[in-house]
Amino acid sequence: MTDRSSYMDALRDRVLIYDGAMGTSIQALGLGPEDFGGPALEGCNDHLVLSRPDVVEGIHRSFLDVGVDVIETDTFRANRLTLGEYGLQDRVVDLNRAAAALARRVADEYTTPDRPRFVAGSMGPSGYLPSTSDPTLGNTTYAELADVFAEQARGLIEGGVDVLLIETSQDMLEVKAAVAGIRRAFDETGITLPIQAQVTLDTSGRMLLGTDIEAAMVVLESLRVDVLGLNCSTGPEHMRQPVRWLCENSRLPISVIPNAGIPHNEAGRAVYPLTAQALADAHDEFVHQFGVGVVGGCCGTTPEHMRLVVERVGGAAPLHRDPPKVPRTASAMTAYDLAQIPAPTLLGERVNTQGSRAVKRLLLADDYEGVVEVGRGQVEGGAHLLDVCVALTERQDEADQMRTLVKLLAQSVETPLVIDSTEADVVRAALEQYPGRAVINSINLENGRQRVDAVVPLAVEHGAAVVALTIDEQGMARTAERKLAIARRIHDIVTAEYGLEPGDLIFDALTFTLATGEEEYRRSALETIDGIRRIKAELPGVFASLGVSNVSFGLQPHARAVLNSVFLHHCVEAGLDMAIVNPAHITPYAEIDQQQRDLADDLILARHEDALERFIDYFQEHEAQEEEAADPTADMTPDEAIHWKILHRKKEGVEDLVDRAVQSRVAELQSNSNSNSNSKQPDPTNEA
Repeated sequence: MTDRSSYMDALRDRVLIYDGAMGTSIQALGLGPEDFGGPALEGCNDHLVLSRPDVVEGIHRSFLDVGVDVIETDTFRANRLTLGEYGLQDRVVDLNRAAAALARRVADEYTTPDRPRFVAGSMGPSGYLPSTSDPTLGNTTYAELADVFAEQARGLIEGGVDVLLIETSQDMLEVKAAVAGIRRAFDETGITLPIQAQVTLDTSGRMLLGTDIEAAMVVLESLRVDVLGLNCSTGPEHMRQPVRWLCENSRLPISVIPNAGIPHNEAGRAVYPLTAQALADAHDEFVHQFGVGVVGGCCGTTPEHMRLVVERVGGAAPLHRDPPKVPRTASAMTAYDLAQIPAPTLLGERVNTQGSRAVKRLLLADDYEGVVEVGRGQVEGGAHLLDVCVALTERQDEADQMRTLVKLLAQSVETPLVIDSTEADVVRAALEQYPGRAVINSINLENGRQRVDAVVPLAVEHGAAVVALTIDEQGMARTAERKLAIARRIHDIVTAEYGLEPGDLIFDALTFTLATGEEEYRRSALETIDGIRRIKAELPGVFASLGVSNVSFGLQPHARAVLNSVFLHHCVEAGLDMAIVNPAHITPYAEIDQQQRDLADDLILARHEDALERFIDYFQEHEAQEEEAADPTADMTPDEAIHWKILHRKKEGVEDLVDRAVQSRVAELQSNSNSNSNSKQPDPTNEA
């Protein structure tokens, strides 16, 4: 029997070639109800491993005969939800075990000492899209799906597969649940296997729910799958650019298993147009020019397709690829580098009940759309990430509110989310609802390891990055030395014990307000700046973040804006990567009035003992000049303004604009009617 730990070893040595289509191969045989086990089971391809195992075995052999390395089990829809359509929901483990054992036996017959054959346990989608708000397709949860995929994976593992293949995925939240379920099955069986995850893109290069290849890659890598790639949906021509991007940006082996083109209907039958030669040409390019390590065929591909692929790329050594490792986060739609250039990455702070009275009022009223509007405003103002906190002392349903808001934000904004809560169950609720790669805010050592041990396992399961605060049992660190010591302690725990990478850690060195005038806090901003510098220097690869506005708490709003902007400048110079700010209230250092800048520098850098007094006096004498924000639609026609409102998702004033547009159209029609009527009057100068 093949050593089931050798799949990744083989992949390092040579390109692996998968088989072709199982589903369309079955359809081509013209089987009848009796083959499936009776009329009630007709069309249930997965049940053939019990009712007609000879048919499935024949298909496996047809592909092994032409030289493929890997065959997939006939279990694409063999999960509790899809098998339930045939009343087979209680036979999931038995059916998957039988399918895997069948493929295992056949693959072992073709295995030679120098050429093992492998079995991939096929795990297709559940039929649900948990990220959506559709009452039918979205009527499931992450936890339910994790159970569904754990059950299927257990049967496949017990049957003897070499790799678990999540394929034809359309919803990244379902993929995350599938990976979690598989890992649970590993724990239950005591057997760990590679995980290969493949998403499906349409001709526009996005998944069904709008996720682009960058976001898909970031999520899959954060989940620590072993191989990632694309399959199904289109032919290879529409996969070319996404495949190139994956090979240039991911360090993982890349798999590409396309359809035989996009099918068209002929007399009620799906016909796949891509020839065997064209598929072989495409895979030759993918392997030898891009560096793809796994190729194969999906819907419509036959043994002839795979024979030519084997001739072209069989035994090829994978290209060496060494793309730079760039820590990223992702929304449900696209990905963002954690470190923006120029720095800093801006974390919008207004979708937060602890810092925004407006958001608090909206959440107390269950006005989630209003909160989403606040989030959109932050993104339009320049935020790269959104810090989301829904904690309310007036309510006890923080987890439910977080779950609802995260789902809406995931569907409404492209910006990734920072999940901000002191409660681990709230963090869990948010992560189980989020299809992207989130950031968790935060962990600390205030109660020893309690918070770390409650939250970091969630980060590992969901592939999240983590903000870590420099707080320990003695409280918030005040000096740079203590900030570094706490950061190092957290770093060592989460990297050595939980396996997080340094790039998964974002340290917040914290700062105190400079507004108290107390001597013990006079150097607090300077200590924070130095703390950032030392953390970045002595813990390579980690990121640094800061809630900038804390430094000015208690001052007048226009004074705060200046102090925050100047403080942010100094922190960025010290190595700060991210800042929790209201982007609209930050002014570039060079654009701040020179006198204001000097006063802020004196206070932040503790240059003079009376720096706070002089700073306060100045801003009391110089009141803020309020500028009315210009209406971007002021000079637009009603039609243009409506278009702008729709594009920017602004509801205010739309009804009035529609009324004005209708009135304009009516007036235009009346004018044209009068003009036409006048043109038809007889010309008295014309002769009869």
